[in-house]
Amino acid sequence: MLAGSGDYEILVVDRSRAQLDRLPPHPSVSTLALDVADPAALAPALAGRFAILSAAPFHLTGRIAEAARAAGVHYLDLTEDVATTRKISALAEGAPCAFIPQCGLAPGFISIVANDLARGFETVDSVRMRVGALPQYPSNALNYNLTWSTDGLINEYIEPCEAIVEGRLTSVPALEEREEFSLDGVTYEAFNTSGGLGTLAATFAGRVRTMNYRTIRYPGHQAIMKALLNDLDLRNRRDVLKDLFEHALPATMQDVVVIFVTVCGWREGRYLQETYANKVYAGPVAGQTMSAIQKTTAAGMVAVLDLLAEGELPAAGLVRQEQVALDAFLANRFGRLYGPAAVAAGLAA
Repeated sequence: MLAGSGDYEILVVDRSRAQLDRLPPHPSVSTLALDVADPAALAPALAGRFAILSAAPFHLTGRIAEAARAAGVHYLDLTEDVATTRKISALAEGAPCAFIPQCGLAPGFISIVANDLARGFETVDSVRMRVGALPQYPSNALNYNLTWSTDGLINEYIEPCEAIVEGRLTSVPALEEREEFSLDGVTYEAFNTSGGLGTLAATFAGRVRTMNYRTIRYPGHQAIMKALLNDLDLRNRRDVLKDLFEHALPATMQDVVVIFVTVCGWREGRYLQETYANKVYAGPVAGQTMSAIQKTTAAGMVAVLDLLAEGELPAAGLVRQEQVALDAFLANRFGRLYGPAAVAAGLAA
């Protein structure tokens, strides 16, 4: 997306030269093979750069953020890991550059939507956020195909989840509090997963009675995952679970991202509800076919980067997703991917 815009020079860094060599050649893209876990190796690559975008596994993002702070380079990431985000928030204190964690879809765009809906109420009572990246054509008992990071998927199924319950910021277990709902005639289930709230819970602490985030799946998925994680104890053998997923669940490019946000509260003496519902499908982006989760995740990050480059966001310290205005995001050339026309046709080359 960035290369296709013509306005960015991109350096792609990975420890695997073989992976880098698989990238389609582009005059605006160069590559560098190094281990980002090594601060001494990463520091020269950051010299003179405007920003670093971390799409590394969650256990590496903290080290990348430290390197960004040392180099005075703006930092954005895609992590859903709560502990990592707390570390990045600490690094952002007094920083001369911007630290914008948890870009992407969820966390990321979902927080931008929820905050925008909440702004329409005098008093907010509840905020419920639901997101799922699902296969369009499920064909196994899990009703699921791999669509994104296996490490990230397992992490959000296992780690504790932040929520606001009866006005109190607390932790609730993953894979619990299952619910069902229908959208466009399709029935889904949703349940607690970690990381989706981002910084929104802390922002709204003391201002809302209920706030939670749940992942959307087709019915039946949660029960099987609980059996794998609890009855077979695979929560304590993540390497085995990852191997099973990556060798038994095929990946798919034919997916759909479902976004469903509901906010209830008071306005002019009435108790009202506002809802944002959207589906984004796989399709072409800058001349390449991308899955829906690739499109929405990438657009979430690069739209925020674009707004930062245009001076629309603070250029120092911690920047939360909820500080991004929804109107500005959707008007952005990358953020338009989430709009109605893009949902139907995909982002044209």
